[in-house]
Amino acid sequence: MSKTLIIAEKPSVAQDIVRALTPVAGKFDKHDDHFENERYVVSSAVGHLVEIAAPEEFDVKRGKWSFANLPVIPPHFDLNPIDKNKGRLNALTKLIRRKDVTALINACDAGREGELIFRLIEQYARPAKGPWTKPVQRLWLQSMTPAAIREGFEKLRSDAQMQPLADAARCRSEADWLVGINGTRAMTAFNSRDGGFFLTTVGRVQTPTLSIVVEREEKIRKHVARDYWELRANFDAQAGQYEGKWFDPAWKKNDDAERRADRLWTQAEADEIAKAVLGKPATVSEESKPSTTSCGALYDLTTLQREANSRFGFSAKTTLSIAQALYEKHKVLTYPRTDSRFLPEDYLAVAKDTAKMLATEDLPGPLAALSRHAATSLKEGYIKPTKKVFDNAKVSDHFAIIPTLQAPKALTEVEAKLYDMVVKRFLAVFFPPAEFLVTTRISKVDKHHFQTNGKVLVKPGWLAVYGKDVDDEDANLVPVQPGEVVRTESVDVKALQTKPPARYTEATLLSAMEGAGKLIDDDELREAMAEKGLGTPATRAATIEGLITEKYMLREGRELIPTAKAFQLMTLLRGLEVEDLTRPELTGDWESKLAAMEKGKLSRETFMAEIAAMTGKMVAKAKGYDRDTIPGDYATLKTPCPKCGGVVKENYRRFTCTGRDGGEGCGFSIGKIPGGRSFELAEVEQFLRDKKIGPLEGFRSKAGWPFTAELALVYDDEIANWKLEFDFGEDARKAENDGAPVDFSGQQSLGACPKCQGHVYEHGSNYVCQHAVGEKVTCDFKTGKVILTQPIEPAQVHKLLAGGKTDLLENFVSNKTRRKFKAFLAYDRKEGKVVFEFEPRAGKPAAKAAPARKAAAKKAAKA
Repeated sequence: MSKTLIIAEKPSVAQDIVRALTPVAGKFDKHDDHFENERYVVSSAVGHLVEIAAPEEFDVKRGKWSFANLPVIPPHFDLNPIDKNKGRLNALTKLIRRKDVTALINACDAGREGELIFRLIEQYARPAKGPWTKPVQRLWLQSMTPAAIREGFEKLRSDAQMQPLADAARCRSEADWLVGINGTRAMTAFNSRDGGFFLTTVGRVQTPTLSIVVEREEKIRKHVARDYWELRANFDAQAGQYEGKWFDPAWKKNDDAERRADRLWTQAEADEIAKAVLGKPATVSEESKPSTTSCGALYDLTTLQREANSRFGFSAKTTLSIAQALYEKHKVLTYPRTDSRFLPEDYLAVAKDTAKMLATEDLPGPLAALSRHAATSLKEGYIKPTKKVFDNAKVSDHFAIIPTLQAPKALTEVEAKLYDMVVKRFLAVFFPPAEFLVTTRISKVDKHHFQTNGKVLVKPGWLAVYGKDVDDEDANLVPVQPGEVVRTESVDVKALQTKPPARYTEATLLSAMEGAGKLIDDDELREAMAEKGLGTPATRAATIEGLITEKYMLREGRELIPTAKAFQLMTLLRGLEVEDLTRPELTGDWESKLAAMEKGKLSRETFMAEIAAMTGKMVAKAKGYDRDTIPGDYATLKTPCPKCGGVVKENYRRFTCTGRDGGEGCGFSIGKIPGGRSFELAEVEQFLRDKKIGPLEGFRSKAGWPFTAELALVYDDEIANWKLEFDFGEDARKAENDGAPVDFSGQQSLGACPKCQGHVYEHGSNYVCQHAVGEKVTCDFKTGKVILTQPIEPAQVHKLLAGGKTDLLENFVSNKTRRKFKAFLAYDRKEGKVVFEFEPRAGKPAAKAAPARKAAAKKAAKA
């Protein structure tokens, strides 16, 4: 009997499909890698199983990256299995080729990437010879409830309907490959000309995103603080005191963005006004106007990521994974990887049913408070057809993220936080606007004006969903009777300085990516730019994480800070005039073209020809560059030359002595990227000052393998100058391993070894037991002087040995996330090594919480 093979993107979705089909298609038998009944075989991928690759004759291995082999523009792409998923791919290939399987259904996630995952698997599984006649249909799911899945099977889409999306998916993948491979190899070849291997990754989306962050950091670095003064006066009225801020009513905006109506630019002028108004009477004029604010539109993924980052500090990646779990595992949210903030026009009944579920179900914990708002929306008839919510023209492949009809049962704390955000927005969007009374009061003392603003919430409207209620009184604005003259009781002159623009957080960077480099807060303008953003909602989190992994950015708290490697890449691309890789607007335009292709308005061939031409131009610029250095905005170091005391300046490749007082340099210079790792400016200053630094992570061997090492600045008699050398701690290792006696007589013991009660001393890059080195090694206790970039002082080691743990140390940096974290170092007798121990969480008894945390974090503090 003929059967249809259904391929989902993940095993959990395959199980959901089986559960939904069982009542209508009969019971399924479970096998190792699939489910099967008389009509269907159901299996799944685990994300991408296959990747595109150049044919063998075009592929160049990493060690041979050079301009001679570029550009790589293959006439077609082969497919390679992804090693870790080979078993799953082989299982699917066998199912696809089964003789009794006569048709296929693509049930991968509804979107460009899901389409690509299925298409590549099906292409890989086709036999090399012979006809292929198995038709394909598309299951397009917006929700994972059983009813939604069964409805999807009743409305399967044809292969022809999906071809434009498949073309866009392949173009995105191939364009990323062409730009990424050629750009990365060309820039790596350029940066490795002087030897070594300096991996310099670039990408169609990641590099313009990095450009946004670097440009902001350049503005911050170039910002020169300017002094200005503000005046605040306290006025005495019959009903009490109120404060007013001085302003110039004649001021108009100009090209100087730091000028404001309420800023004075000399202290003399500020003092003069303060003196002129102090103790003087003021006449008061006042204007009150009603004002309304409406709730923002429903969430798409990017807006949800931005707000979750602002409210809870969640990274974009974390928000996506939580939303995916709420969609896949709990079935309580609709598909999260969406760029739409609207619902289909026929979803009015679904919206009402969802509100009924929220009103009647026993929601867990803090979510229970939302039930009354859901009940209010139904009772007052708030849920009605409105273009702000229901608009077919603004629904893309997916609609906005809303709750499903499934009530949540057991959510984790972070899942409940995100679900609460989505439910509140879903309810609030139907509520009426919030109404305010906004009062502007002007207090005039002679010719000087002071402004006071008051805002009273009259009707909470949608703000009620967020816990806001009517203000009983305006506590900030005491009343003034008509015609009343008030007195200037005191004046405060405040000296301030202008500030540079804020660094990007993930929230603001996601907004900038969405607007192709423009920070857009206005909903309508953001919507107009939606198809020209950098990447897609589903890929933006991965782009940010990729830049952090490649050491182009660091995450410090909520801020994203570009590294020296990022600045060097931007200097190179600008110097080579490869603007295509740095301009967010252009990459946004590519996304717009892919969206047009999905709608059948642009051919695959036209798009790929443009990408190939751009790639060739990029490689040609790098290959043909023949000047000594790349032009750029380079630093002058504060630390003098170690040989002659002259001024050390940066150029594209090196830090070089330029001599004293504009004279000749002494010949001293060191490379900026030793071992493929860029010096940060603070690091090179410390290195020249202390003649050593480290251990530092992120170096790469000539073959491209990462390693950690210290750097030393040593004097070389042959060249009569200082030079940089890697110090791998060979002397200390030899002393530890060659059996030679170690003399600790000049050192004071830091304490007793917790293993053998011997003495612990400093030795090389570690603190070691005296019996762990030398002629007779009988102990193996040691711990590093630097652990995850946190220097460990001898005093802390003394505390560790005497009391079992150090003080709370604050500057550990995770290798995985690059985030700072706090921890104690503690000796674990059972493990026989030093481990991290974390602070007890607030509200939990330390005695109960500590062992569980300790067990969870039981990872050795390696040197």
